[in-house]
Amino acid sequence: MMIFRLVAGLLMFAGIVSFAIYIATGQKIWRRRGLLIVKWTLLAALGFFAVLVLERLALML
Repeated sequence: MMIFRLVAGLLMFAGIVSFAIYIATGQKIWRRRGLLIVKWTLLAALGFFAVLVLERLALML
């Protein structure tokens, strides 16, 4: 659990840094990279929480 939090936090930080570089330089590639990082981080988080919910449901049955 701690590893997932660390990885998710680092990915969100990387997305924020990408947006900051985009603001500083104006190069659209950094905005695109930031959006891509944030999108995949959110998808991974949704998958992770889906697994947690399924584990809880399995214990209830």
